[in-house]
Amino acid sequence: MSEIINNSRSRKDLLKHMILQLHDGVAPEAVKARMIELLTKIPYGEVVEVEQELISEGLPESEVLRLCDIHSQALEGHIDLSGMKIVAPGHPVDTFKGENRELEKVVRELHALFALTETGLSGSEPEKLLNTLKGLFNKLMDVDKHYRRKENLLFPFLEKYGITGPPTVMWGKHDETRDLLKNAINALNMPGEFTPEMIQMKVELHLAPAAKAITDMIMKEEEILFPMALDKLTETDWYQIYRQTNEIGYCLYDPTIAWKPQGVEIIEETSAEEGSINLPSGKFTSEELLSILNTLPVDLTFVDRNDKVKYFSQGKERIFDRNRAILGRDVRMCHPPSSVHVVDQIVADFKSGKADSAPFWIQMGGKFIHIEYFALRNENGEYLGTLEMSQDLTEKRKISGDQRLLSYRKNN
Repeated sequence: MSEIINNSRSRKDLLKHMILQLHDGVAPEAVKARMIELLTKIPYGEVVEVEQELISEGLPESEVLRLCDIHSQALEGHIDLSGMKIVAPGHPVDTFKGENRELEKVVRELHALFALTETGLSGSEPEKLLNTLKGLFNKLMDVDKHYRRKENLLFPFLEKYGITGPPTVMWGKHDETRDLLKNAINALNMPGEFTPEMIQMKVELHLAPAAKAITDMIMKEEEILFPMALDKLTETDWYQIYRQTNEIGYCLYDPTIAWKPQGVEIIEETSAEEGSINLPSGKFTSEELLSILNTLPVDLTFVDRNDKVKYFSQGKERIFDRNRAILGRDVRMCHPPSSVHVVDQIVADFKSGKADSAPFWIQMGGKFIHIEYFALRNENGEYLGTLEMSQDLTEKRKISGDQRLLSYRKNN
């Protein structure tokens, strides 16, 4: 049996079979035990390949997402990391891991507090505990930047190498974790008396699951995602990720060492080349056009007729993360898995001529954000692509009365 299990194809087939058993309803504990018995060690790359194959063979991404935690828990400690590349300080993976260590510190503090709830609390202790828990969960919310860097910087490069399934599954797990953290904070902020019994219930239902989601993701990153990404991406790819990291920011960690790969030609950013752009209603230079697009009080993103991101504006106050890594990326990969079906429907309606626009509006961080998609067509009505326009309308919704041109001097 060991000779069979040591064969890569046989190992992957066995892992795939066990995941499909979970899909068919076989008891998770029985499958876990069998995995551990037969798969003493499995190379990290094979786990990714199996997830990719399952999706390619028709298993819905939502189902792979549902089964992800079960097979990841079974494989924890049984994934062979002996071939993982070592990175230098300051490398994007080194930074991701530094953030993970800080997240783990917060989770350890939380577990210590969870243990206190089982010993009983008296006097002012519940209120002090509540405030401490709020502070720690507010810290954990910083993981959003960690996840956004993966989604908007790392995943696009993996997709260029044909690795699309696992990033999509992991993005879905990001969203689950975000929801768990929000639920935990909402539970801590609920009005009413914070009794010891209430604390224990909140820990069991909301706080502990959120903390566990953080550590589960760390395992998936460090035992599967990062080793595989280090195998696939070039030093040039990593340097592009490194140079754009500041655009999103860091999670509970501030790297102090600058990283510059050896033997990589550094291409400096270029500004718009000078030249005249002639349009039916006038003309301007490339520099003028760039200034116009970046001065408009909206975020613009252009997706071409082949559903690839071709351009985004770079105004002073962006609403959603955009960076050069998304250029050439399929628009479906730029959205959380839970909303991809809506993106597909909008694009299909635009291409068929069924619709020309699709407006949405959301409350986000105390702001009122208006988002609208527009179908772009040429003079013959042929579809050219989609323009996404996002705008913060919070202050504009408060406007009343008149503000006329002649009042300019009074207000300045």
